[in-house]
Amino acid sequence: MPKFTKLLGTVALIGCLAGAAMAEGTTPATPRTDLTADTVVAKVNGKEITLGMMQTVRNGLPAEYKQLPDDTLFNGILEQLIQQTALSEIGEGMMTHRDEIALEVDRRAYLAGALLDYTANRAVTDDALKAAYDEKYAKAEPSREYHAAHIIVPTEDEAKAIKAEIDGGKDFADEAKAKSKDGAAANGGDLGWFGLDAMVQPFAEAIASMKDGEVKGPIQTEYGWHVIKLYESRLAAAPTLDSVRDELSGDLRQKAVEDRVKDVVAKATVEKDVAGIDPSVLKDDKILGAE
Repeated sequence: MPKFTKLLGTVALIGCLAGAAMAEGTTPATPRTDLTADTVVAKVNGKEITLGMMQTVRNGLPAEYKQLPDDTLFNGILEQLIQQTALSEIGEGMMTHRDEIALEVDRRAYLAGALLDYTANRAVTDDALKAAYDEKYAKAEPSREYHAAHIIVPTEDEAKAIKAEIDGGKDFADEAKAKSKDGAAANGGDLGWFGLDAMVQPFAEAIASMKDGEVKGPIQTEYGWHVIKLYESRLAAAPTLDSVRDELSGDLRQKAVEDRVKDVVAKATVEKDVAGIDPSVLKDDKILGAE
């Protein structure tokens, strides 16, 4: 049954487009101001559907559905919940132990996710962002950036020949345009400014050991054989807090979640009883019983 849930919702929302269009000419009711999550918007065989349920469904929809007109989305979600409620009433009478297990797994996953969302959201404050910024950028040693170009070819012999021609006086950029095998060739092999962490090894190691204006090669990486020219290097300015706010927020959220999981599990009474259980048993669907 669960595999049809998304299809049911899609059909309900799409099918409601015509209904919403037909309803445009009706006289609107007086807007209500007493709405809460428990406001009942429909009943199916006496079972209530609330505004909170509708809002929960909307919050879980893909972005393209949220762009629908408000009345279309409202009617579509309501129709979806009416269908689900009517069907679920019959489904309850057909529930198997497999269904009970699946519902319990979903319940635990939802509650755990809600707690971790709460934990992550509380971790991101102005003070926490400022402290994280100071630790990572303001108090850190300035990093070095490099402006370099390269010529990349498939074989070592080709790279050696190109390096010899450049040593003999040929222009690096001209050689790159004529012989390099990547997208930077059109710009004379220019890679712009970058940090060493943006480059693969041993390319980054070679750059770090070069002097401004030096040409080095051949250097082999997983992408081919390189001849490299370092134009110049400089100390990189620290980014502003605003420019790395999203990055730092993600770090704070991730750390808060990891710490919360470790703390909660460490404090929990965990008793495992897996002796004698072959891990391959998880492949045996007979454990859950018939569909």
